[in-house]
Amino acid sequence: MWRVHVSTWFGAGCLRPAPGTWGSIAAALLALALVPLCPADTFRWIMLAAVLLVTALGVWCAPAAAAHYGVEDPSQVVIDEVAGTWLAIALLPASALAMPVFGIAVAFVLFRVFDIAKPWPIGWCEHLPGGWGIMADDIVAGVLAGLLAAALLG
Repeated sequence: MWRVHVSTWFGAGCLRPAPGTWGSIAAALLALALVPLCPADTFRWIMLAAVLLVTALGVWCAPAAAAHYGVEDPSQVVIDEVAGTWLAIALLPASALAMPVFGIAVAFVLFRVFDIAKPWPIGWCEHLPGGWGIMADDIVAGVLAGLLAAALLG
């Protein structure tokens, strides 16, 4: 049952409406709290390490949540949104972290747009098996959102 709890990002995915947005908000707020605690380069590496950890956890835990909810990609599973949001934030230029609320908000909004619209190749990633299919589309959305945010804010 703990794998279901991790997959829902400790209940954020059970909030309504728009559980994916709630998961992304939780991720953005955690990142925002971390910004003043370390230099921008350290922040980036911490975020990238967190993305790797959360992605590995998601690939392992999300299938348990899918079985629990009886759906291939349940809306309650938001660990993928956490990974994607953190990746978009990690790709922000250091200058964007001088005004962290604005920079993180831009990364957050762009990530949600890409995650919801699912342009190619994001939508294709959902066809991957198991936890990879749940996680990969949000990782790609995070890369695209992060690159666009970096171009806009750099």
